Amino acid sequence: MNVRVFSTATLDGLAQEASQSKRRRQHLNIHQSYEDPSQRLLNAIGTDSYIRPHRHALDPKTETLFALRGQFALVLFDDSGAPRDIFIFGSGAQPVSPNAGVELPPGSWHTVIALSEGAILFEVKAGPFRADAAKELAPWAPEEGSAEAPAYFERLRRQILEVAA
Repeated sequence: MNVRVFSTATLDGLAQEASQSKRRRQHLNIHQSYEDPSQRLLNAIGTDSYIRPHRHALDPKTETLFALRGQFALVLFDDSGAPRDIFIFGSGAQPVSPNAGVELPPGSWHTVIALSEGAILFEVKAGPFRADAAKELAPWAPEEGSAEAPAYFERLRRQILEVAA
């Protein structure tokens, strides 16, 4: 068995790739195959990356997120799209959070927003990965890249800052 090492240079490179990508994020799969029983990945997310709220109800599996670097906000929504809970996790930004990560039950409407530059998540979910059922996008949230997305994203960021203050 070969040991895989994830160096600081690996993380720096992933964050750099995210900063240069159109969607302002970049992932690195750690699992070998989408058939693996444990899906693991690193996900670098820029502070200006809008991830459309979604849930994993079609292939219901618990999702675990740890802030490997930086700070994040997890926003949970009710079925009508109103933010219900906001959890700050990670380190390296103000205010400092006592939370290192979060675990989401299947079917929870959610999004994750990076609160610090160079932020990287470690994500874990049971496999196998089914692309056709991986994500159910929220019908009440604007599509990524749409004209409405920037204003919606900014409203979410303001709500997060109010909670974090």
